[in-house]
Amino acid sequence: MYGVAVIVLGGHCLLAVRWKTEEVSDLIKRKSGASVPSSAVSDGILQSVEGANDSSLRGLSRVLYWRSFVNLALMFTDAAMFLVAGATVLNIRHENGELYSLRYGWDVDITFYLLAMSVVWVLCLRGVGLYHRHVMGDGYQVNPLLLKGAFFCWAFQCALCFILNLTLTLSSVTIVSLLTWVLTMFARVLTRLFITRSRRKGVYSYGTVVVGSPAGIGRALQFLNQRSQLNYRPVAVCPIRLNPQTGAVEEEPDHSMLHAYMHIHGDDHLPILRYSPNLGSAVVDAQAQTVMVCDVIKRFSDAFDTFAVTMESLGLEVALITSAADVAGHETQVRQIQGTTVITLRLPQYSAGTRFIKRVFDLIVSSLAIVLSLIVTIPVAIAIKLEDGGPVFYRQKRIGLRGRPFEMIKFRSMVTNADALKAKLAHETGQENRFIFKMKNDPRITKVGHFIRRFSIDELPQFLNVFKGDMSVVGPRPPLPEEYARYNPVYATRMLVKPGITGPWQVSGRSDLSAEESEQLDVAYVQSWSIMGDIMLMFRTVSAVLMQKGAY
Repeated sequence: MYGVAVIVLGGHCLLAVRWKTEEVSDLIKRKSGASVPSSAVSDGILQSVEGANDSSLRGLSRVLYWRSFVNLALMFTDAAMFLVAGATVLNIRHENGELYSLRYGWDVDITFYLLAMSVVWVLCLRGVGLYHRHVMGDGYQVNPLLLKGAFFCWAFQCALCFILNLTLTLSSVTIVSLLTWVLTMFARVLTRLFITRSRRKGVYSYGTVVVGSPAGIGRALQFLNQRSQLNYRPVAVCPIRLNPQTGAVEEEPDHSMLHAYMHIHGDDHLPILRYSPNLGSAVVDAQAQTVMVCDVIKRFSDAFDTFAVTMESLGLEVALITSAADVAGHETQVRQIQGTTVITLRLPQYSAGTRFIKRVFDLIVSSLAIVLSLIVTIPVAIAIKLEDGGPVFYRQKRIGLRGRPFEMIKFRSMVTNADALKAKLAHETGQENRFIFKMKNDPRITKVGHFIRRFSIDELPQFLNVFKGDMSVVGPRPPLPEEYARYNPVYATRMLVKPGITGPWQVSGRSDLSAEESEQLDVAYVQSWSIMGDIMLMFRTVSAVLMQKGAY
C-alpha cells in the first residue's frame, strides 16, 4: 500500500522536473531579450544583456535545472521519510486500519492520511527555509530548521486530530514526528555528503567570479578553497580599486599582487576579467552564475546598486563576502521610510527565557559529564602527579560573561613553569602581538600532556566551571586578560555569552586556525546562537576529538 503511494509521489516529482525544465527554458529565452533599465548605467558599468550569447545563457539554464532537480529530489526524499516513519510506527502500534472521525462520522483512509501529511511535512520544511539553495552545505544551519519544521508538522497533526476527533492517539503522532525528524536528518546528512563530494568535482556548484582588490580576492579564494561544502566554485577574478582622485570604482591595472595571491592558493589557471562596461557579458561567457564582491564596492553605495542591477538583469546572483565580524546582528528587518531603506539588526535569541533554557541545559550536561568522566579523570590525575610531582590541576585567570574574570580549571598538561617560559617562546616565534599564542611541538608540554591534549581530556575539569556557572558547555573560547585587552569593539561582542568548553573553533580546526579566524568564528556563533546549534556542535566536537583534528 505504502509502496504504491511512494511510486505515485515519485511520478509526480518526475513530471514536476519536466515542467520545471520547460519553464526554465522559457525564462532564459525571455532573459535574452530583456530590456535594460536606464538607471543601470553609471560609474562606467553598462548593462550587457545584449552581449550575452545563447550558449552562455544555456549555461545558466543548466544551473537552474540541476538546482530545481536537487530541490525536488529533497522534497521527494523528505516525503518518503515521513511515509516510512508513519507506516512503521502505525504498524507496530496496530493502528494501521481505517481512521474514523468521531466528530463528523467520516472514514479516513490511512494511506490518504499519510500521503496528505507527507505533503504537509514538505510544506513545513519549505516554510522554515529548508529548501533554500544555500542551506544544504552546513549541518549547523540545517538541523535547527529541521527541528522547527518537525514541530510545526507535529502541531498541525495535533490540531487536525483535535478538530476531527480522529481515532489516532497523541503518542502515535508524537512518535511518528520524532522518527520522521531522525530519518530526515539522517537522509540530509547522506545528501550533504553526496553534494559536498560532488562539489569537489565541480558538480552541483555555482561558477563564481570574484570581484575586489587583489588582497580581497586572495582572501576570498582561500575562503572558498577551504570550504568545499559551499556551492561557490571560482571560475574567474576581476581586480578593482577606488580611484584615488575621484573615489570611483575602476579596474586595478597592477596584477602583480593578484598573481601572487592566485599562485599561493593554486588558482593560477583562473582568467582575469576587466572591470568594464562589458563585464556582465564576460561573466556570463565565463560560465559563471554568481558574482561575489569581497571588498572595494560598498554595500550601500550607488556603485553597488548599479553593479547589482547589471548582474541581476542577466540572471546572475550577486553575493557579498564579509568577515563574520562585519555583521552586527543575526536577524535583520528591512523597512522603507520615505524612500530610504532602513535595516535593523538585532539578537532576538538572547531573551531571559532562552538564557534560562541554556543554563538548565548546561547544568544537566555538566552534571552527567562530571560523574561519567570519573573513570577517565581519576587515572589521568594519578598519571600527572606521578610524572613530575607537580599539581594535578592548572588554574588560570580567564575573562567570561560581560568581561568578568574567573578562574578556569584544566588538567595540567605543561611543565610547572610554563607561564614563565611563554614570553620567551612568544618572542622567539614572533607572536608577541598575536591574540592567541600557540605553536606546534611546544616544548613546555609534558608526556602525559601530549596524550590528554590529543583527545581534549585536559579540558574535562572545565565541567566544574560549567556547573558553577562561570562557563557554558558550548560557547566562544575563554580569552586571557591580555587577549581581551586587545579586542576591538566588534570582537568584544563575543563576551555577550558565557565562554564554552567547546565551540565553533573546536570543530573547525582548533589549533590549525589562525587567531583571527578563531575570533571571527566566535563572533558568528554569538550572532546565530540556538540550543539546537549547541547540540549539533557537541556532536561535531566528538567527531573532531576522535579524528584529532587540529589538536596539538
